[in-house]
Amino acid sequence: MKKYFILSIMAFSSLLAIGQSQTWTNDPAHSRLGFVVKHLTISEIEGRFSDFSIKVITSKEDYSDAQITLTARVASINTDVEARDNHLRSADFFDAEKYPTMTFKSTLLKKTGKNEGKLYGNLTFHGITKPVIMNVKYFGSVINPMSKAQTAGFQITGFIKRSDFNLGPKFPETMISDSVQIIANAEFSPHNNK
Repeated sequence: MKKYFILSIMAFSSLLAIGQSQTWTNDPAHSRLGFVVKHLTISEIEGRFSDFSIKVITSKEDYSDAQITLTARVASINTDVEARDNHLRSADFFDAEKYPTMTFKSTLLKKTGKNEGKLYGNLTFHGITKPVIMNVKYFGSVINPMSKAQTAGFQITGFIKRSDFNLGPKFPETMISDSVQIIANAEFSPHNNK
């Protein structure tokens, strides 16, 4: 009887653990929020936002109920050319002084394959909010030998139009492509919500 009681307690504890939500945060040293645009229709220029954070709240092992929030500091834009970065921060483009942050908030994560899915959500920057759909790839989860923490790796890719956000309207597509490719790679580690 005692054995069954202990097993029942263990089973109940497992159910509680499964139902308990966890918050996953990205490791800044192993995460990158990047973008690619075409210049003069003949070359690709890469850039990134150096200062950003991602929070994921989920209670399921497959992350299907994940609530994802990303916040990036617009002034942290970096294309490795200081003059260009300053121009991108100006009112001609992002107007970082007036609109200092970029945010993404998910509305749905839909599984499309074994380790792939579609991420739906609302992207806000330059004073405009638009729905976007991104592709998600799950690379797996391991125990980080340095931190001893469970660590999961994801890649998020997709395209947005700068015209949707009134970004650089004075610059035609023959100079800077309207289509902007998003490439984000991130490592996450969890802790229990309190």
